[in-house]
Amino acid sequence: PRDRMQLMEKGEGENQTFIMEFILLGFGDLPELQILLFLVFLVIYIATMAGNLLIVALVVTDQHLHTPMYFFLGNLSCLETCYTSTILPRLLVSLLTGDRTISVEGCITQLVLFGSLVTTECYLLTVMSYDRYLAICKPLHYGALMNGRLCLQLAAGSWISGFLVCTIFMCLMPQLIFCGPNEIDHFFCDFTLLIQLSCSDTSQITPVIYIFSFLDAVSPFLLTLTSYVCIIVTILRIPSTSGRQKAFSTCSSHLIVVTIFYGTIMIVYMLPKSSTLRALNKVFSVCYTVLTPLANPLIYSLRNREFKEALINAVRRSVTLRKNPD
Repeated sequence: PRDRMQLMEKGEGENQTFIMEFILLGFGDLPELQILLFLVFLVIYIATMAGNLLIVALVVTDQHLHTPMYFFLGNLSCLETCYTSTILPRLLVSLLTGDRTISVEGCITQLVLFGSLVTTECYLLTVMSYDRYLAICKPLHYGALMNGRLCLQLAAGSWISGFLVCTIFMCLMPQLIFCGPNEIDHFFCDFTLLIQLSCSDTSQITPVIYIFSFLDAVSPFLLTLTSYVCIIVTILRIPSTSGRQKAFSTCSSHLIVVTIFYGTIMIVYMLPKSSTLRALNKVFSVCYTVLTPLANPLIYSLRNREFKEALINAVRRSVTLRKNPD
C-alpha cells in the first residue's frame, strides 16, 4: 500500500500536515467479494444508463408521450444518468483496481455534484407529484393549469435549485482543511463524514449546509406528502372500484419511486446512529444512490401501459427500417 505520508504536505511555515488525498474504504472489508461486487455494480450501471436513456429517447420521439407527466419523467431520467455517474464509475474503478484513493478536490467535486443532483431530484419528484395532484384532483382544469409554459418553468426551477446548491457548496467546501485521519468509511464522499474529518472550524459551514438541506430535501418531501394525501383522499371518494384503480394506476409508479428514494434517505440521515444502523448505512446508501436510478426505468416501463406501447412501437419501427432500408 502507498505510504500515507505521500498523501500529506507541510503547511507553509507550520508543523501541521494537510491531507491531499482520502481513502474511500468502500467495500474493502469484503476482499473476497470485490470481483463479484464489480460485476454486479457494472451490470446495474449499464442497465441504469440504458434504461434511462431509452426513456429520454422515447419521450422525445413518440408523439403520444408528449404530455406533462412524460416530460417530467424525461427530465427525471436525464437526471438519473448524471446522478448515478457521479458515484458508480469511481466505485467500479476502486473495486476493479483496488485503488481506493481520491484527491481532496475530487472528493469535494463529487460531493458538490451529488448534492446538486439530489436537490434537483427532490424538486422534480415534488413537481411530478403536483402534476398527478392536478390530474386526479382537478381533472377538468388540468389541461389549462398544467400547460407547456408551466411545465418548462417547473422543470427549469428544479434544475436551477440544484445549480444554486452547487454554487453554495462550491463557496463553502473549499474552506475546509483536512489534517488527518484520511479514511472515509463509505463508497462515496458523504458530507457528514467529511465534516467529521475536517480540522478547520465548521461552526459556520455546518448550519448553512443543514438549513439548505432542510429547504431542499425536507420541504419538497412535505409538499410531495401533502400532494399524495390529497390524491389518496380524492381516490377514496371515487364511487366505482374500477375508477379508483384507474386513478391510482396513474400515480402508483411515481409513488413507489418516491417511497424508495425518501425512505432510504431518512434511514441513512435521520435515524439515530446505532451500531446496527451504522453497519447497514452503506446498504441503505446503495438503495438511494444506485438502486433508485435503476428502479426508475424498470418501474415506469413495467407498470405503465402507454410507455410499454411506445416501446413496442419503437421496436416495430426499428425492425421495419432494418427490413426496408430504402
